[in-house]
Amino acid sequence: MREHDHTTDGDELFWLLRTTLRRMRREVRENLSPVELTPARHRMLRVLARAGEPQRQTTLAGWLDVVPRSITSLVDDLEHAGLVDRSPDPTDRRATLVSLTDRGREVLATADAERRRRAEELLSRLDQAERAELLRLLHRLADD
Repeated sequence: MREHDHTTDGDELFWLLRTTLRRMRREVRENLSPVELTPARHRMLRVLARAGEPQRQTTLAGWLDVVPRSITSLVDDLEHAGLVDRSPDPTDRRATLVSLTDRGREVLATADAERRRRAEELLSRLDQAERAELLRLLHRLADD
């Protein structure tokens, strides 16, 4: 635990959440070798899976809240890894559609299963009442 004298509760909350999530992400990535699934790549795959159909890169940039040129390099990386495909948009020849490949779906399913496993492992340190309280408090903080 960090010294309370030198930090505010908000600083400590941020540090603890960031440290916990960073550790979980690192452990999930380590268990997914040889695919390097960074948080940004994982988010992209998840957004594409939820969309259920090919999407324009500009649409993906908006959903991920990044500039369009960032999407281009992200899609390049994912395409190179065989996780997404690009195809011309039949309604606008200047636009490109991005879709998940079967391999992308597999990697996403494996990553999501690993994240759930890691979260369960982490939460297993708490008894049932502590888990319920933690989730209740996090929902209270997350709800707008």
